Amino acid sequence: MDKTIPMDTANLHTFIVAAELKSFSLAAEQLYLTQPAVSKRVATLEAELGAALFDRIARRVSLTEAGRALLPRARAILHEIEDSRRLISNLTGTVAGQLSIGTSHHIGLHRLPPVLRRFSKTYPDVALDLQFMDSEAACRAVQTGDLELGIVTLPLEPLADLKSELIWPDPLDIVVAREHPLAKKSRLGFQQLAAHPAILPSPGTYTRQLLERSVVQAGGKLGAGMTTNYLETIKMMVGVGLGWSVLPRSMLNGELLALKIRGIKLVRQLGVVYHQARTLSNAASAMIDTLQSMNKSSP
Repeated sequence: MDKTIPMDTANLHTFIVAAELKSFSLAAEQLYLTQPAVSKRVATLEAELGAALFDRIARRVSLTEAGRALLPRARAILHEIEDSRRLISNLTGTVAGQLSIGTSHHIGLHRLPPVLRRFSKTYPDVALDLQFMDSEAACRAVQTGDLELGIVTLPLEPLADLKSELIWPDPLDIVVAREHPLAKKSRLGFQQLAAHPAILPSPGTYTRQLLERSVVQAGGKLGAGMTTNYLETIKMMVGVGLGWSVLPRSMLNGELLALKIRGIKLVRQLGVVYHQARTLSNAASAMIDTLQSMNKSSP
């Protein structure tokens, strides 16, 4: 007769965190536990499974073959449990509980404040867990179930398991300081622009991908340049004359000038992403409704 293994979800969660951080001490800090408590939870799980899950060398730990096999299944188990809780909670119609959202610094500063203000007034029983990160990281966190929603720059191509909804089209401009040598040119080809230093979004970001694609379509090639993930930093560096860059039109001020580059027109899409296989909580659905309604009512 088969025996069911009574795996504790807390032990599984501890195992996942320790595996991701490759450290029992770091896992203890993140989980607000003592290191012996983390070790005990992992040891209990290993005893239940009859296999070692970690190799312990000095202060670092690494997954054994059994640990690597368990990790995706442990994540799936916890996601199914959480999905079931959301499904049952949704039956009450109550909009409450914690809502975990990942968003970029730019969206958090320039787009979300009125949305969050309305949402918090309308749904005071929702505890918002707002985490600032790159849009690409937020999408990955939604894919793995670590976040319920991402309010992000949408990827250029659909990502596995994610649904996305456009909320704000975000026109971008090629910009320079008003004292830049190109500032007095009425219309330029990309090669004229490329002859000057650039300050670019970091490789791998959706904004950089959009720029690279547009430049290639215009017959050019994006060269090397200084890079950073933060648009506010790019704005400052362009403003003091260190080079040209691409910025949302909404960020332009008196210090910056938008250039017209032949063949290049940039519009990125800002919106919300969520996992297509998981039940959205009432709070997440209410947030999406708030984003959509405020976008429709904006001029």
